[in-house]
Amino acid sequence: MGEPRGIFCSAQGCVGDVIIEQRLVESKEPASHVPLACSAQYCAFPVDGNVLCLWNTKDPSYQPLTLQGHHEPITAVAFGNTVSPLLICSASQDYVIMWSLDECRQKVLQGLSPRGVIMGTLLGQVLCLRLSPDDRTVAVCAGNKILMLDIESRSILAELEGHQGHVTAAEFCPWQTHIIISVSEDRSFKVWDHHVGSLIYNSPVLTAFPLLSLLIDAKSRQLVTGCANGQLWIFSLVEGHHYRCVTRVSLKKKSESFSRRVESRLCSLPEESQRPCTHGLEKGEEVEASLPILGLAPCDLSAIVSAPCVWGLSSETTSCLWIGSSAGLFIFNLANFELEAVLHYRDFRSLSIHVAGSCAVMSKANDDKAICLLTSLFGRKIVMLEIRVAALVRSQQGHDAGRHLSVLPRTCVGPTSPLCFTTAKESKTPPAPQRQSAGRSTVKDQPLVFHTKVRSSGYASAPHITMFSPKANTRKRGDHSSRRRDGPRCKEYPLESSPPTKLYKQRVLAHGPAAAHCVQYSGDGQWLACGLANHLLLVFRADLSGTPTVFSGHDGAVSTVCWSHDSRWLLSASQDGTLRLWSLRRAELALCVGKDVFSKPVRSAQFYYVDTFVLLSSGPELQLLKYHIDTCKDEIQRYKQKSRCKRVFRLPTTGRTEITSLSAVNDFYSYLVLTAGRNRTLEVFDLNAGRSAAMTVEVHSRPVHQICQNKGSSFTTQQHEAYNLFATTASGDGIKLWDLRTLRCERRFEGHPNHGYPCGIAFSPCGRYVASGAEDRHAYMYDLGSSTFSHRLAGHKDTVTSVAFSPAAPQRACPETQEEASFGRDFSVLLREGRLPIGNHYWAQCLLSMNWCWTLSEVVYTY
Repeated sequence: MGEPRGIFCSAQGCVGDVIIEQRLVESKEPASHVPLACSAQYCAFPVDGNVLCLWNTKDPSYQPLTLQGHHEPITAVAFGNTVSPLLICSASQDYVIMWSLDECRQKVLQGLSPRGVIMGTLLGQVLCLRLSPDDRTVAVCAGNKILMLDIESRSILAELEGHQGHVTAAEFCPWQTHIIISVSEDRSFKVWDHHVGSLIYNSPVLTAFPLLSLLIDAKSRQLVTGCANGQLWIFSLVEGHHYRCVTRVSLKKKSESFSRRVESRLCSLPEESQRPCTHGLEKGEEVEASLPILGLAPCDLSAIVSAPCVWGLSSETTSCLWIGSSAGLFIFNLANFELEAVLHYRDFRSLSIHVAGSCAVMSKANDDKAICLLTSLFGRKIVMLEIRVAALVRSQQGHDAGRHLSVLPRTCVGPTSPLCFTTAKESKTPPAPQRQSAGRSTVKDQPLVFHTKVRSSGYASAPHITMFSPKANTRKRGDHSSRRRDGPRCKEYPLESSPPTKLYKQRVLAHGPAAAHCVQYSGDGQWLACGLANHLLLVFRADLSGTPTVFSGHDGAVSTVCWSHDSRWLLSASQDGTLRLWSLRRAELALCVGKDVFSKPVRSAQFYYVDTFVLLSSGPELQLLKYHIDTCKDEIQRYKQKSRCKRVFRLPTTGRTEITSLSAVNDFYSYLVLTAGRNRTLEVFDLNAGRSAAMTVEVHSRPVHQICQNKGSSFTTQQHEAYNLFATTASGDGIKLWDLRTLRCERRFEGHPNHGYPCGIAFSPCGRYVASGAEDRHAYMYDLGSSTFSHRLAGHKDTVTSVAFSPAAPQRACPETQEEASFGRDFSVLLREGRLPIGNHYWAQCLLSMNWCWTLSEVVYTY
């Protein structure tokens, strides 16, 4: 046996902060694929073929414990789950033996040879052993079947058959102990009820390579399995999800992306703070190696990785796992499906093993140290490594956690800030001087009539003639005020409400090939704006009743709509390159900014800083426009365009990449603006300082087409940390939830098909749900505490392009009744009154459908 090798130190002395090689042994037999097992106190492995050896992980000075009883090479090893007595089971072609380590240790101290209990003989080639959570049953994976053995009676309880290849791994379900899940070389997994010996679920073939490892995470209730080509498959075990696939991850691609992000972080540090590389291979010595997933184990990073404590995103509920591969160890986050840390064996020259054949990892909760057991792929060495997890993770996270960005302002507006621009005063044109004769009076000419309105002096009432274009779609002031008084404005939005799941109402937007591009509710929850591909902008009542107001004037498809904070003005951007601001009350154009003002087309536009500015993106520039709206009520003077705007600030992105999406808060004063670039970067601008505040690279695998912030609504009060959450989405790459304070991805949402068309997303006003459109004619609802969708909403006939939640809360709830007729009558009355039921009763959501094949674009309500 080898003595502890000590702490490895590079020339800079930083390698010893991460990894220690505690023990080394060289077997007489090749150790490329021998079974390994780790527990909280011991590591177990076969040495010389048929001898089981155990190392004490707490005190390396303890002498190894050797157990002899097999005649054939040991092919499987597994520890029990109880601490006292601690059991270990080993299997070979001849025997399956159960050992009690306490009894074996006593036998050794007495000078006797320890002996185990033979559970079975000549069961075949056993590749995996697993003990039940109560250590009463052991699952023996022999060939293509699973034998359930009772430990006390040593009898076969059940024989599970159905796999077409050798069973490589099996796990008991922690919360349903009668359930066991197995994976096999036939590239599928099966779910069994071993109490009755029946098959519950049989998955299809997942990949072209055999499945090697398996893990069931109790926190997230997910099944994780890895295959020989480095693919990681994650399935949901939540009741009702029917073992749906959450995501599939390529370990090689994740490793490459992680390396680029770490490199960008190191390059952004000051020169004196940059950490030198460890003693790894030279660049010319790098060898392309496959990354078979040899082992999976839970990893606790709750004390290291911080997460926002809102809506189930706390670090205590975030699950991570160790991935053991032939080239290194990886810490994988099951919430955002990203790597937290990577340890390559080749980066440490002093390690005895650089390419592993077998791997087993164990780390206890709230413990900074992890134990890793490795065997050499091309030799006979077996080593035990001690890894300091906190040092490994923090060395690769950089200084992201020290940015402390926040949507809520913490300082006053600076004197040189672009946000200090005041409202532009109207420029008065002085009257032209007139030449007067000396003989005339010096009294100024006065009009003969001093009234602003003159009654007609005709003999009969003449027909009313309107000059220029008429005011179309005008509403009576009385109707508008009554709706504002009677609307749902009294009670606060319920934070513990349920998401909408049932279809309530549909409205046809346009006949013909008119795709719906965007949708948004007004801040008071009374109006709904829809931008169409036929150049029109429609405004509905929130309950979709009545005739919509039509705003026409664009020469291209309307790509963006945005309401002002007071819900009086509507901003629209179009593919014709113009920006138009409309008056909701007058139903007419108030301001038009032509495409000659912008050097590049406007991709995103919105009101900003509580309607003080118009914020937009044009090419690689972020621009602030100061505007003035003429509110003259004179029926003749209103045709004269007195509204105007002026560009007061412009700021290019880093690298001058084109902005694909932007977002900022308008409901309260905030200095930060989020932008996404064509080069897949995410950049945060501080407009109080007038500069870029932070940037992160490789946000998605494709350019981001929408940034959506958790803005809440004027009827809700969320935790102040929740306003720092925002989501990004890209075609084919799902949705990512970010924390603005650290620019760290906290969770990833997968499951909705979105491969070609940019489908929109939206936060619910309570901040607990994210909705997304999809290409399968459904809308998907995600809970922030889960990575897979909770509801799938049907009702559309084509791609769902945009989603929006109603921001308003109900004034009163519906009466509790089980009768369908009275339920419908009460509901229609509520809608006529403009009250949208919420929570256990109803919740309004608006979805847009995009129809390409000469069908109907429609608005769908769900509750």
